[in-house]
Amino acid sequence: MSDAAIIAPQRAWGKGRLVAKSERGGTRIAELYQEGCAKIRLPKTFDASMEAVLINSSGGVTGGDRLEWSFAAGAGTSLTLTTQACEKIYKASAGTASITTHISVAAGARVDWLPQETILFDRASLSRSLEVDLAPDACFLAVEAVLLGRKAMGEAVHAGLFRDRWRVRSGGKLVHAENLTLADDMAKLAARPATLGGAAAFATLLYAAPDCEAMLSKLRGMLAPVVQAGVSHYKVGGRDKLVARLVAADGFELRKILVPLISHLRKDASVPKVWTL
Repeated sequence: MSDAAIIAPQRAWGKGRLVAKSERGGTRIAELYQEGCAKIRLPKTFDASMEAVLINSSGGVTGGDRLEWSFAAGAGTSLTLTTQACEKIYKASAGTASITTHISVAAGARVDWLPQETILFDRASLSRSLEVDLAPDACFLAVEAVLLGRKAMGEAVHAGLFRDRWRVRSGGKLVHAENLTLADDMAKLAARPATLGGAAAFATLLYAAPDCEAMLSKLRGMLAPVVQAGVSHYKVGGRDKLVARLVAADGFELRKILVPLISHLRKDASVPKVWTL
């Protein structure tokens, strides 16, 4: 066998880290690091918050690719994290892609984790995790949306692997944990009434903050017209949290639902500018 025949395909790798601090009445950079295909851009804001746009310069993810993100919001800061575009998870010829995200939120700080949708293509293979450490009075909003192909392009996902693991701790105590796995015959799984009922888009929204109860009534009212959606309010380890789950026919319908929900939980602030309808 020739050397060319045994050379493994090149895989993308990236690592990005951002630490924010409170200074001069606003949120400033304390540390910024980026390596490989992971890039972080900081568009100008006109208030005390900071917005960071995450970019995967490889243009998508496939089997064997690895991305590592790490963010820390210092005391009293306000940080919004989003992505330049939807993250496309392409067919994997070999291996499983890995995306890990670690977020810490200090006392009196707030982080909004608002990446645009993850698009799974047929025979994609992805394992990702979200680890969050909150101070007892910190605020955290997270939205993760997933599309099984792009309906407008006539795409469908028949098989593949998608694993999603969330662990959120407050004051060192576990307050939210979930594991999602879609594997093998994903089309059959998605068709079941107990999963997606044939829909191609779904999202999970988590809000952990002292004002959860005050936000609940309006949030339920906004979701009332949506057939496949629900929101629950919990108290775990002294921490309030809201968890909403949504299913929609396609990405456009899902985003139309998500945008006003996100704005409500951001105290009527708009979604990041890179989000569009």
